[in-house]
Amino acid sequence: MKDLDQAPLDLATMRSAVRRLLAEDAEPPSFDELETLTLQLRGHVMLLIPDVEKAAGRLPEDAVPRACALACIGESRMRLNLEPGHGLPAGIAHAQRLARSVNALCDHHENLGGKPA
Repeated sequence: MKDLDQAPLDLATMRSAVRRLLAEDAEPPSFDELETLTLQLRGHVMLLIPDVEKAAGRLPEDAVPRACALACIGESRMRLNLEPGHGLPAGIAHAQRLARSVNALCDHHENLGGKPA
């Protein structure tokens, strides 16, 4: 059960940040924009993990969707602990991995009963 003062997740905004880095026609961000995007994506992951974890916890322990969601959470937490390499290309690759985690967590959020974007 969500806290009464917690607003619902804005999956549309989260998916918009993902598209900024993962869309086929995405332009590479500048260094300053990359820093902002990376912080935004990290925040999205941190907001999504507890909701997805709570939703997965309501499923039976042997449920495949639960196992998939928990695996995604584990990988997302690991990505939060990684530091980008040096230079713009390494930073973009790091942000793209975070974007994939956000996208997957949004999918799990929706599949486990959250509202779609």
